[in-house]
Amino acid sequence: MGDQKESLRKITHTLAMKNEEISNFICTLKQNLENLEVNSSRVQEDLESEFTALHTVLDEMKENMMTRIKQERASRTYELQSQLSACSKALESSEELLELANQTMCSSETDGFNQAAKDIKDSVTMAPAFRLSLKAKASDNMSHLMVDFSQEREMLQGLKFLPVPATPEIQVSECQVCDNTVTVVWTLSEPDSKIDHYILEHRRTNHEGPPRIREDYPWMVVEGIRELEHTLTGLRFDTRYMTFRVRACNKAVAGEFSEPVTLETHAFTFKLDSGSAHQNLKVEDLSVEWDSCGGKIQDIRKEKNRTNSPMHSPARAALMSPKRAPTARPGRDRFTAESYTVLADTMIDAGQQYWEVRFDKESKAFAVGVALRSLGRFDQLGKSSSSWCIHLNNWLQQSLTAKHNNKARTLECPIPNSIGVYVNYDEGILSFYNAKTKQLMHTFKTKFQQPVIPAFMVWNGSFSVVTGLQVPSMVQSGQRKNSGTSSSNASLT
Repeated sequence: MGDQKESLRKITHTLAMKNEEISNFICTLKQNLENLEVNSSRVQEDLESEFTALHTVLDEMKENMMTRIKQERASRTYELQSQLSACSKALESSEELLELANQTMCSSETDGFNQAAKDIKDSVTMAPAFRLSLKAKASDNMSHLMVDFSQEREMLQGLKFLPVPATPEIQVSECQVCDNTVTVVWTLSEPDSKIDHYILEHRRTNHEGPPRIREDYPWMVVEGIRELEHTLTGLRFDTRYMTFRVRACNKAVAGEFSEPVTLETHAFTFKLDSGSAHQNLKVEDLSVEWDSCGGKIQDIRKEKNRTNSPMHSPARAALMSPKRAPTARPGRDRFTAESYTVLADTMIDAGQQYWEVRFDKESKAFAVGVALRSLGRFDQLGKSSSSWCIHLNNWLQQSLTAKHNNKARTLECPIPNSIGVYVNYDEGILSFYNAKTKQLMHTFKTKFQQPVIPAFMVWNGSFSVVTGLQVPSMVQSGQRKNSGTSSSNASLT
């Protein structure tokens, strides 16, 4: 009976998975049909627009050429008409002189002949007919304005749809994920000079493998990429994976997306557990501000928000949130007395983790480090065997110390604006860095007997935490260099 139930359970699970797969595929097909209608209408409009633009260009060229012919004709007509008018007047004057000369030749008077001949000679010398150029100033040949569109006609007859660019392929082996950046590299099956740019899309996910139809996060788009790779910077890795896809575009059309590739982007992510915080600490997600009246204010807020419905109880709210990790201090009261402490809501029990904290350097006191779950509600960070920290003191004179088990070592280094915390749980290493320069400030070497929790303390000040960060490559390389050296902080471990 038990075996049959187990077999039936497996069959039921397989059927459910297959039904989900088919349902997702049906959604894909419906979306494709809708996209097909939209895209076909779009390309028709684009074609109409291109031909209209082509006709407009041809009409403008025709108009410009016709105007050029008319201007040339008018210019030559003016030149020839001017020359014709000048020649006609010269000919008329010349004919009059010729008639006068003939009359003088036929005259029988001898007394006035010599004078008349002299006058005619002078008039001929000055006559316009002898100053005219008998070569036309303008040609009647317009062949230099003739056109031959045979090549262009062949080119237009050869017009066809621009080919769709080939689908790129993302090279997983060449992609890199480090320092909260992702470099995606892709190739084409063959070179394509018509490709203008690439479009890269990415989205966060907690599912490995191909993207699903219904995802918690939308696709983010990066356009105008000219190279065969792109690096995304300034990321916060608060999901386990990121899915990428890319497509090529020419001036008219975009190709198909590449097969999606999922890259692991695991990083340490946590929130601050307000249930563990001292009542004088005002906790909002990842930021904390010290408030001398914080306890009273929070009590008033609790009274205002109190309800008789068990649906609104903090315990039930925690159970109904699948993403929230179990509280780091189950069944414990918050920190009290002078332990102005707050813990994270996520424990570290393996691997290498890193986070950063930005703090107000004017705080009267501030500390950052890790603690065991057994840290007492009255314990201050660094003053028991259950916690390790770097402590800033501004009370009498400013000092920066490393503290553990009520022992302190003064650190001879500038006080940074933010501190990076590195934990290698398996090797028992806790290191603190200048978050900006990645300069090592101090390292504790120990053996963690229990899971540890990020811990913070502030008095008369404030701080904020940055999570979702991978271990920086500079920190990793520095840890490798120091792995063979002995710790100079043995007295504090």
